[in-house]
Amino acid sequence: MKTIVAATKNKHKIVEIEAITSRFGMSIIPRDEAGVPGIEIPETGTSFEENSYIKAYEIMKLCNQITIADDSGLMVDCIQGAPGVYSARFASFPGIWPVDEGGDDVDSDDKENNNKLKRLIKDVPYEQRTAKFVSVITMVFPDGQSLVARGEVHGHLLLEERGNSGFGYDPMFVPLGYDRTFGELPAEIKNSISHRAKALKVLKDNLEKLNLE
Repeated sequence: MKTIVAATKNKHKIVEIEAITSRFGMSIIPRDEAGVPGIEIPETGTSFEENSYIKAYEIMKLCNQITIADDSGLMVDCIQGAPGVYSARFASFPGIWPVDEGGDDVDSDDKENNNKLKRLIKDVPYEQRTAKFVSVITMVFPDGQSLVARGEVHGHLLLEERGNSGFGYDPMFVPLGYDRTFGELPAEIKNSISHRAKALKVLKDNLEKLNLE
């Protein structure tokens, strides 16, 4: 059984990822179990791929083991793809694009982020409030090899939150083909159609092609 170090501290994400990797003889452990100090990895990339790789690579350098990381967020078409990689800290910046407007590089809470998003799209008709959730999962090996898996789920945004499940922008996001938000859908449905579920499917396909002996 190969041991894979998770860059995330989120136990739910680790369980989701290990459901896939365990089929290939890979066991996921949190980074603290690998002796990695509790440092924060600056997410300096401008894409989900870059940030996912940065997190996996930096943790891999500290533990010299195969490491896996994910980066995810919401992209809204009518505001040029914002908040994107800044999804968790959207409300901390005065403008739409943090890189242009400056501001504090710290996470905001869900309510603050949702309120800012609602202000920016309040005059946009529902049909034009298209958006997608994106998840990118990167696995980095000590020999320099890496696997990248991207998943997307498309939908529309509401101007109010509905539902108490999920987190972040979930209560505002209605996936295509459904009339309920991610905050209203049962977990088993959301987890089968979500961006992370799709990224994990790509990861599974990539692992099947990889010679892990």
